[in-house]
Amino acid sequence: MSSATTAAAADAGLSPQEFYGKELARRREAKGFTQESLAERIFISAQMIAHWEAGRRRPRAEDARRLDEVLGTDGLFYRMRRDLVESRFADHFNAAAELEGEATLIRLHGITLVPGLLQTTEYARAVYRAGSANPDPRAIEKLVDDRIQRASLIREPDGPIVWAMLDEAVIRRQVGSRAVMAEQLQHIADLGRRGRVRVHVLPFDRGAHALLESMLVLLDFSDDPGVAYVEGLRTGRLLDEPGVVDDCRAAYALALGDALSADESMSLLEMTAEEFQR
Repeated sequence: MSSATTAAAADAGLSPQEFYGKELARRREAKGFTQESLAERIFISAQMIAHWEAGRRRPRAEDARRLDEVLGTDGLFYRMRRDLVESRFADHFNAAAELEGEATLIRLHGITLVPGLLQTTEYARAVYRAGSANPDPRAIEKLVDDRIQRASLIREPDGPIVWAMLDEAVIRRQVGSRAVMAEQLQHIADLGRRGRVRVHVLPFDRGAHALLESMLVLLDFSDDPGVAYVEGLRTGRLLDEPGVVDDCRAAYALALGDALSADESMSLLEMTAEEFQR
């Protein structure tokens, strides 16, 4: 984004992606379009227009070009979108949380930690305490509450289908006390046994696999293109370029081919939970 546009976004207290969305809404309304009528003109869902305007998603390059054609903005949204790809300031954590609630299929991969959607309260608390040199108890409790609330979608009757692929390191590394780990592993096993989550463990003896370098979340939707989400220390990235998302899906499928079956994974989780109880 140009320095002037980035400065305008900062002055308005918005991330560049939110600024993009506000500008899109302003231009759309000025032309007399509703979200639905604009969506029809550019061959996308009205829900996707809402995502763009809320700053949760960014258009694909071809969608940005269509916006410029329909709104008569002379390449504005294509240029802003190109620069937005390079922006480091979008709040991907909040966007990912909102998108999880709208997904029909969520595929998780945990490389060292249990994915947030599967965490118990005590496990989440231990993770947040370990991540801070001077933990503020109230701040940690807010983070824990938010995480557990976010995970509640798994229990909803009409919630998404959830697959979870866990590296064996996830179930072997002790986070919190042994009792915390036992409870956490049994929680995952219970979700699997009840059919709420399909769980596969990638055992150490399978060696290297396609997702060895990164945690990954894949989100699929009923009407909109899917996205991928990767997360590191204090950082997260939403990936929505179709080719990149396809590569992430392929990597997930390759790693899944090396994993234990669902039944074998349940047995390993329950056995490991019992070991932590001793």
